[in-house]
Amino acid sequence: MITDIFSPPLLEAGTGQKNPVQTYPGSFWHSLYLFNISRIIITSGLVILAWSFQYSTLGSHDTALFFYTASLYLLLSCLFTLLIRWRKPNFIWQLILQVCADVIFICIMSYASGGLEGGLGILLMISLAGGGLISKGRLALFFASVATIGILLQEIYAFLYIGSYTAQFTHAALLSMGYFAVAWLAHKLASRAIASEKLAYERGIDLANMAQVNQLIIQDLQEGILVVDKNGSIRQSNSYAEKLIDLDFQPDYFKPCNLGVHVPELASRLTSWRDNSDVTFDLLRLPRNNTLVRTRFVSIQNDPHASVIIYLEDTSRIQSQIQQLKLAALGRLTANIAHEIRNPLSSISHAAELLEEDEQYAGKSSCSDNGSNRRLLRIIHDNTQRLNRIVQDVLQLNRRDTVKSEQIDTAEFIRHFVGDFCLTEKIESTVFQFEIANQKPACTINVDRNHFHQILWNLCSNAWRHCRQQNGSITIGLLRCSHTNSIYLDIKDDGTGVPAHQIKQLFEPFFTTASNGTGLGLYIARELCEANNASLEYIEYGNSGFFRMTCKDIGSHV
Repeated sequence: MITDIFSPPLLEAGTGQKNPVQTYPGSFWHSLYLFNISRIIITSGLVILAWSFQYSTLGSHDTALFFYTASLYLLLSCLFTLLIRWRKPNFIWQLILQVCADVIFICIMSYASGGLEGGLGILLMISLAGGGLISKGRLALFFASVATIGILLQEIYAFLYIGSYTAQFTHAALLSMGYFAVAWLAHKLASRAIASEKLAYERGIDLANMAQVNQLIIQDLQEGILVVDKNGSIRQSNSYAEKLIDLDFQPDYFKPCNLGVHVPELASRLTSWRDNSDVTFDLLRLPRNNTLVRTRFVSIQNDPHASVIIYLEDTSRIQSQIQQLKLAALGRLTANIAHEIRNPLSSISHAAELLEEDEQYAGKSSCSDNGSNRRLLRIIHDNTQRLNRIVQDVLQLNRRDTVKSEQIDTAEFIRHFVGDFCLTEKIESTVFQFEIANQKPACTINVDRNHFHQILWNLCSNAWRHCRQQNGSITIGLLRCSHTNSIYLDIKDDGTGVPAHQIKQLFEPFFTTASNGTGLGLYIARELCEANNASLEYIEYGNSGFFRMTCKDIGSHV
């Protein structure tokens, strides 16, 4: 805050009484210190000139008086330096003392040098200009008056006591006019400086308020913001971005965090965007917290290779709202499915069974008619069973909002599951093979047991349907990733994989390539994964691919 040295005394807070002690900011004292340093340099220069040059007019009238005065002036200037450091007496008194000392000592040295002919009177203009600027112009005319009085008294004294001295009152008058001109100019410059400082201070307050408002807006945005320079270093971020990329410290300007080291997936996208700013990206799944985000890049200087602002939009909140609407719709749908669809299906299935019994005991129909009727009855029976499976799968979706999480040893659970799966599907256990790595400590996840069982069942059923159905055709891989603190559960088969044009449709409901499939198995598996804070995705690997379920590893924290 700018403090005027002649503003009214400050009021003590809460008392309404004037505070007799007026304080000044450090900039005032620093200006006074520089002013005194210039005095020491000028005085030292005068002593050196008078001592070294024999043709100098300095001290021409009284050499001893000049040297004694100059030496005392130099010592007093050094004393002023200590007083400035101690800040005693107060600022205004020190300024007055210094300017008055300049007038007194320069007038004495001018007299010792033969009067105004020595030219020392011009030095007072430097003192008047400095004192006027430091005092913000308020004491400039006072200092000019003191200098005028001093120079006139010196001229009168020299005229009276120097025998052959010719008075130069015209020269003294011109110097006095110059003093007042310099004082007036210092006053005007100080006034402009005060106005500029006041304007700068007000603009500074506005900028500070604006910066604070912008900071509050940025911090409260439900969108992550990262500022990355051309070297890929994170220069600034808001709290939401730090949460998304799991950045547990504020970026340091001198030791910034590198984006490529902390989030290489995002750094790779930034590099691609710098090469082609028109490129579009799909949603990015951050491996550290398994969050799906939408990325957007904006150049600060209209140059993709300069600093860039990265916007990270967390889609989980939008998906959560969509999911709530979906669950509400599913709730209404499943409430009607049991009555409106399953009951008619049961009636159709029961009627078909009765017709089949009648055909078995009827002897009047021909053999060809019996064969045709049995085929039609089998079509009715198969399609009613398929519709019933679809209804059961849709009813499974309504269970995702009832999650009862518990800690499960993943490897142990999978071994029991494979045994149950092989027994139910009537296949040999040799079809499955395990690839379990980094199992110490145990790979423990927090998940609903029934949901996890359903997810594995849907994935293994899909793998069994598309594999070669030989020994080792299905591989279950379990891997701990310490870098992302995650557990990877991979379900692989030796089939031909998914065609590239169908990958984006894999998890869409009712999409299937099997004639007897419902198209809900993978969709349900992914929905149940998301309900348990996990993810399910299809990973392309060579000419084939596999499904990967990613869960948070809690085994290392147990």
